[in-house]
Amino acid sequence: MLQPSRTKFRKAHKGRIKGKATRGAALNFGSHGLQALEPERVTSRQIEAARVALTRHMQRKGRVWLRIFPNIPVSKKPIEVRMGKGKGSPEFWVYRVKPGRVIFEIDGVSDTVAKESFDRAASKLPIKTKIIKRNLNL
Repeated sequence: MLQPSRTKFRKAHKGRIKGKATRGAALNFGSHGLQALEPERVTSRQIEAARVALTRHMQRKGRVWLRIFPNIPVSKKPIEVRMGKGKGSPEFWVYRVKPGRVIFEIDGVSDTVAKESFDRAASKLPIKTKIIKRNLNL
């Protein structure tokens, strides 16, 4: 599972996801990409499930780039604990995805394999996505 090796602060506020992505909104590495269309917190488990589905369908051909990393801790209080007594301990890690952010990029596979792979990966994520392709106008 993805999680940072160390952070400056142990716990984080929930926060809100506002606006569109300005960074990471274009393809940088691969020829095809999976782009988010709505704001949501994506957990490290969801990212890993999508990555496994993507690489399994590609059958280890081509190359995959993961463009997001879960760096925000989400805390939870144990079950059947009364109110008060402080904030719970960190349980899992998330990444706040903004609309327009590229989540995965792949290269070295055909258009049909890329589309089917991204469809499988997108089914593991809690957000609507679209497949984008690099323009090769040289």
